[in-house]
Amino acid sequence: MKLPHVLAHLAIYLLSVVMIIFGLQHFLHPHDLLNYVPQFLPGGIIWVYFVGIAFILVAIAFITNRLVKAAGYLLAVLLFIFVLTIHLPNYMNAGNMEMKQSALISLLKDTAIACFALYIGAGALHQKLHMEDSD
Repeated sequence: MKLPHVLAHLAIYLLSVVMIIFGLQHFLHPHDLLNYVPQFLPGGIIWVYFVGIAFILVAIAFITNRLVKAAGYLLAVLLFIFVLTIHLPNYMNAGNMEMKQSALISLLKDTAIACFALYIGAGALHQKLHMEDSD
């Protein structure tokens, strides 16, 4: 296996670990994250658990190399929804510079992860997570 393949797989595995940690945080501290659910969405805390499950399922898909394209694209869509419905409004309506800076960091972080998820999804046809002679 060539070094670029190893590094690409390592990056995907690290993203999977991050997504599992984010997902677990949704179950360990759901009421803290409830503040981020937009008021116009009915269901409240259900959305916190839904996102936690989604993050963990995406990580499992990436680790097992199953449904990677769908998982990558769905994660990207979910994160872009967060950017548009949570982080951008928080940035625009921040009361002080610290809150504005925090919202901007979250906006950029979710945009970057969404772009990486799109990249993973787009390359899923060529992704192989096991050693092969053809590499």
